[in-house]
Formats: sequence, C-alpha cells, structure tokens
Amino acid sequence: MLSAVLAAGGMTLGSLRWLQHYGLSALTLAILLGMVLGNTVYPRVAVTCGAGVQVSKQNLLRLGIVLYGFRLTLQDIGRVGMAGVLIDTLVLCSSFGLAYLLGTRWLKLDPKTTMLIGAGSSICGAAAVMATEPVLCARAEQVSVAVATVVVFGTLSIFLYPVLFELNQHWHVLADGGNGFGMYIGSTVHEVAQVVAAAQMVGAQAQDTAVITKMVRVMMLAPFLLMLSAWVARNRAKRHPDQHHTGGTAEKSTIILPWFALAFVAVVAFNSLHWLPTSVIEAVTTIDTMALAMAMAALGLATQVSAVRQAGIKPLLLAWILFGWLVVGGALINRCVVDWVY
Repeated sequence: MLSAVLAAGGMTLGSLRWLQHYGLSALTLAILLGMVLGNTVYPRVAVTCGAGVQVSKQNLLRLGIVLYGFRLTLQDIGRVGMAGVLIDTLVLCSSFGLAYLLGTRWLKLDPKTTMLIGAGSSICGAAAVMATEPVLCARAEQVSVAVATVVVFGTLSIFLYPVLFELNQHWHVLADGGNGFGMYIGSTVHEVAQVVAAAQMVGAQAQDTAVITKMVRVMMLAPFLLMLSAWVARNRAKRHPDQHHTGGTAEKSTIILPWFALAFVAVVAFNSLHWLPTSVIEAVTTIDTMALAMAMAALGLATQVSAVRQAGIKPLLLAWILFGWLVVGGALINRCVVDWVY
C-alpha cells in the first residue's frame, strides 16, 4: 500500500505539463518520493511495511517489464528500417562496452554499478537499470546511483538536442529534416519521456521518428538481458570452478535466467498481432506504469542517501563520459550508417 501511494503520487506529478517539459516521468518521480520517505519516515515503519516493499521491488518489477511489451510491436522495426535497427545496435553495444571498459579499468568502479550505468545509458534509462538489477543481484544504492545519472544527463539532453538541431541546419552533419535528426534523438537519449520532450521541440516529424527509433532500442532490452545473464554466469563459474564442477549450491544460486525478458519478447510478439482493442492496451499500459512506479518507489524506500553519497564522483564521471559519447559518437554512427545504407 505504501509503494502504491507513492507510485500514484509519482504518476499524478508526472501528468503535470511543466514536469513533462523537463522529461521527468512517473518512474523518476516515484523513486524520488520513495527516497524522501526512505530517509525520513520509512525507517520507523519498515518492520510493518518491509515485506510489501520487497514484493513491489522484485515481483512487481518483473511484471512491469513483461507488460512493457504491450507498448511495442514488431511493426515498429519496419518503420525505421535496417538503418534504424543497425544504429540502435551499434549505439547500444558501443555505449555499454565503453561503460564497462572505463568503469572497471580506469575509474575502478565495482562491475555492478558500472553495468547498471551502462545499461541505463545505452538502452532505455531507469527501466533498463531496473530490469538489469535482478540479473546482477545489485544493491539498492547501486541501482539508485545508476538511475540518478540517467535523470541528470537525460534531463540535460532535453535542452541540448534542440540546440544541436539548429547547429545541424548549418553544419549538415546529419541528414536534413525531421527524420534524420529524430532517429539521432531516439537512438541516443536515455529515457522514453526524455526522447519525447527533446523531439517535440524539434518538430512533429522528428518526434514520430524519434519515438519509433527509441521503441526499437527498448526492444533490444530482452536479448541484452539474456546475453548479460549468460556472461555473468560464465564469469562466476570461472571464479568458482570447484563449486561448478562439484555441483555446489552456491554456484547454482548465482545463475539467473531472466524469464521476464523472454516473457517480454512473447508479449511484444502477441501485441504485434493487434488482437486487443486500443482501450484494453491503454488499460494494460496504465497498469504497467503503476507496477513499474511501485517498483521504483520501493527502490527509493530502500535507498539510503548516505550509501549513495559514498559512491562518490566516479559514477557521475562515467555517466558524463557516456553522455558525451552518445552525443558525439551517436552522431557519427548515425551519419556513417545512413550514408552506407542509403
């Protein structure tokens, strides 16, 4: 009930136009509300509410990721063509690879924080961070740090990209018109809400293309989670070869199959058949937003500001570098792929 109240508050605030203008979604606002209560009132009632908060943070999170598939269809891929799919793939792989390389080797961050920041930057912001958390078994403060970086630099992108559009009108780095720049926005901006906010300042054509490109990028969350899960399990097996060969229970417990990723793909495929009326889809997406917002609120309740503060400046520095790569490297990827395909 506590998570639901905070989620409803986040959804209500997220419907305000002036907050939408800054790309602050219901999910972002829910975790902020959760963090406020989590560091003030919640410790006094944690004994009573703790079990329900845990259910929201785990079970409802997985349900929310599965239902997220009702926002997408396989037809979305066809609308952006091979160029859009290739651009999204290259942006995702390069951003996540750069995050892991710089985060673990140069900044010496722990791998879980590094991969959470990489997932949020390269795929779909807070939703990607939350979906990656159960695969990595990350702590609440690690997830909150990653979500915070998405909020900071995703919000910055809302104001930066319209300026870049005007500059592109003179420099012609990307294809002129709304389609080319819309694909650039959709393939490089963090959150779906931030994509909408940035693209609508450019124009209606750019907004349509940006949202479709972003949705294709979101669809890549499922294969990403499957590959990440296999990679994490393989690394753990290498670190504990004795448990792997003897069949120890410790190794078995570390291998996580993200079933919700498979269910997510199945839901997208089903939704592509267009069997359900629009009213049902709208109702399901509202339920999905509520489930994800409750998960974010529960995460905020479990997050201690002191633990986030202890993470220091390094996570922010990593997110800043990734933001720079998305802006500059993303533009180069868009230019090269479009020139090659067309």
